[in-house]
Amino acid sequence: MLNLFRLLLISTWLILTSQSFAIGDAAEFSADAVMTTPQQPEVRTKIYVGKKAVRTESNINNQKMIEISFPEQGRVVMINTQQRAYKEINTNKPVTNETKTDNSPCDQMSGAQCQMLGKEKIDGIETEKWQVISNSQGRQLRTLHWIDVKRKLALREYFPDGSLAELKMVLKEKMNGRKTEKWQRTMSRPNGENRISFQWYDPELKMAIREVLPGGYMRELKNIKIAKQAAKLFKIPKDYTRIENQTPYQP
Repeated sequence: MLNLFRLLLISTWLILTSQSFAIGDAAEFSADAVMTTPQQPEVRTKIYVGKKAVRTESNINNQKMIEISFPEQGRVVMINTQQRAYKEINTNKPVTNETKTDNSPCDQMSGAQCQMLGKEKIDGIETEKWQVISNSQGRQLRTLHWIDVKRKLALREYFPDGSLAELKMVLKEKMNGRKTEKWQRTMSRPNGENRISFQWYDPELKMAIREVLPGGYMRELKNIKIAKQAAKLFKIPKDYTRIENQTPYQP
């Protein structure tokens, strides 16, 4: 499953969060992905989301770069239009019919183990309580996540350092011409520090289309157009040369 962070990671920037977006379950669309960073130029990437693939187009060093991600295959194709060349990269384990549950947080986590501990209601919303066990630098880490059954959002999370993250709906409002739900995420640290961020969840797209993070960082999808995406967008041009990948892919 993909979320807005993952969608934008494919376009070379971001990271995974607790919120999910399932290709194939939501509407196909195109949009402009925009990231704003304090004292830095605005970054824009064109994005096309199909049923089984995501295409992003960006300009890097005055070169048009295209990335096509196939989550179910665990594969990314990177295309350089100036060199008329491409290379294929294996990412995390592919999501297959055997491994995909549509519920487990481990579906998109390599090397993690997930166990559902039961169901609970938080603020009247039905959730599944999951324990996730992962390894980091030789240490085994355990986290707890309460996942909204309907939206697949993590409404509550406990982390190994004692931090607690809580997600609560603030209101419903229009954002970039879309009907959305505004959610506030509060990260409480053991030292008493609280960090607050906001996200605007689009029920039709099943993902957040805008996120405002501490420190003035913002990312969002603009000019969203719901439509079936042309199959050719997700195909490699026949006259392009394949280049073997020499180094591991580290976005």
